[in-house]
Amino acid sequence: MSNNSCMDLPAKGGFSFDLCKRNAMLSEKGLKLPPFRKTGTTIVGLVFQDGVILGADTRATEGPIVCDKNCEKIHYMAPNIYCCGAGTAADTEAVTDMVSSQLQLHRYHTGRESRVVTALTLLKKHLFNYQGHVSAALVLGGVDCTGPHLHTIYPHGSTDTLPFATMGSGSLAAMSVFESKYKEGLSRDEGIKIVSEAICSGIFNDLGSGSNVDVCVITKGHKEYLRNHMLPNPRTYVSERGYSFAKKTEVLMTKITPLKEKVEVTEGGDAMEE
Repeated sequence: MSNNSCMDLPAKGGFSFDLCKRNAMLSEKGLKLPPFRKTGTTIVGLVFQDGVILGADTRATEGPIVCDKNCEKIHYMAPNIYCCGAGTAADTEAVTDMVSSQLQLHRYHTGRESRVVTALTLLKKHLFNYQGHVSAALVLGGVDCTGPHLHTIYPHGSTDTLPFATMGSGSLAAMSVFESKYKEGLSRDEGIKIVSEAICSGIFNDLGSGSNVDVCVITKGHKEYLRNHMLPNPRTYVSERGYSFAKKTEVLMTKITPLKEKVEVTEGGDAMEE
């Protein structure tokens, strides 16, 4: 094969933006492109006196449909680092799993604890390479040899380092709780209470957020994952007759209707009854 033919072949690996140019051309010619699907989530994090507390709701939506009422949005990155994900569920899980495996290999190679800045660099580099086409908005928190750290990572690769952070469609409601109640040097119980209240604010004020509250407390050498820490939306409906549906639906009446006589038609057209 000649060198000229090798130059004509597309490069292997990486992300191709050819379809972006095609979509722009089709849009100019009048083709209506499908709209972006709105996602719903409330994820938060704050730094307290001993470490970092992360929080998330548990509702997963598929357009206007609630497809999972109790999903996990707080992802494991390292024994001392966890990450909350908002956006497309497949993207957040794939990106965090990939970086988590890279951190594990780095620990094998160095024999040292992973640093939060290492996870931050790997995540932001990957998202920047895809120019926002990987829909993953992340809140990264952890405690390493340099202390507690909390970062936000946007789908295009930009980052922030903050004492408290919110992301997702319910972020504005959650931020109002943090801005009014956060202070430096919070205790563990105070931090969990504020994080839970912020998630509940997103659950009750954002249609894309809902169900339960997950909390993860990370301190030096210790991690505490509080799965379903709060259940703010218990099912308490009672019918007019007084039947409650908290646990199971009771069978109130059974009616058996016999089937009609079966009629078969033979090939010759004659009917035969059973």
